[in-house]
Order: sequence, then C-alpha cells, then structure tokens
Amino acid sequence: MRAWEATLRSPSLWRRGQFHLAYSDQIAEQRGAITGGLICTSSCDPSFSYTPVDHDQRQTLNTGFTAVLPSRSWFSSNVYYGSGFSNGTAGATNGDGNLISPYQGNYLPVHTTFDVSAGKTLGESFKFALTVVNVTNHRVLTDSSLTIGGFHYNDPRQVSAELRYPASTFKELLKAVS
Repeated sequence: MRAWEATLRSPSLWRRGQFHLAYSDQIAEQRGAITGGLICTSSCDPSFSYTPVDHDQRQTLNTGFTAVLPSRSWFSSNVYYGSGFSNGTAGATNGDGNLISPYQGNYLPVHTTFDVSAGKTLGESFKFALTVVNVTNHRVLTDSSLTIGGFHYNDPRQVSAELRYPASTFKELLKAVS
C-alpha cells in the first residue's frame, strides 16, 4: 500500500462554526492469484505481477461544517466521496457464460453521500438531535469482491432522533411516577 493523507480542521470561525476535511490518495495492491479472500475470479492474474486488492479505492474525501446557531442549537453537514473500489467481478461470468456484474470497468462507480444533523439544548439538562444519513438516498455497489463477505451496497437513507438527559433526572421521574 502506498498512500498519503491530509486532515484539516479550521479554528472556530466567528465563534459560530468549524470546517473539517480529510482526504486520502492511496493505492492498495497485492501479488499472487488470490484477490482479498477465498475465491479467485476469472480475472485473477496467476503471474506474480501486482493487482489491486478488493478494498483499493484511490481517492477518498470527507468534508463538512458544524455551525453553532442562536438559542443553544447547532447544525452540521457532511459530504463523503469515494472514487470507487476495485471491481472484483469485472469480466467474471456465471456457468452460462453471462457476465455476473453490470460494471465491467476496473473500478466500481464513484459514490457520494450527504449527511445532515441538527440539535438543540432544552433547559439545563436535556438535549435533542435529529440526524439524516445519505439524504439523497443514492445507492451504489461499493464492494463486488468474491470473498466470504459478499457484495455490499452503501447504506440507504437513515433518520434517527436522540434525546439526552442526565441519569439523575430519569431517576427523579421514576420516583415521581411510582
């Protein structure tokens, strides 16, 4: 594996927010007939030359901004970009000679997700947050390696809510109810 990575985090901007960025440029290769697991596809190179491993993704970017808003609330956004993992099934066929994957390039398609989160502090002890992962609900194949783990797609849209409160507040509530 050969790689370089850069990570940046801004100082607080106008005491209202902070920007972050992480970028990685890498190449992950192996030599030999097995490509990252238990099964070698028809595209395996039996020679001793280098081939990409199943988790070889050349470019990865993760960037976002968190803003501190009035009334003790906040908003955060994040963008993740991946240039596409190595295609473990390029050229592979089933028993009838049909291609087993719609993607025939050396790498799977690029993938990008956009996530958002917002929250607010209520009173002195309660905090509420709402998070949406993969806002656009864009789904792509992210791993087609023929290993024990199987094929993987990125996660669909996920929405979650969170309410935080101190344990002492919950204990007091239980005492009042009983």
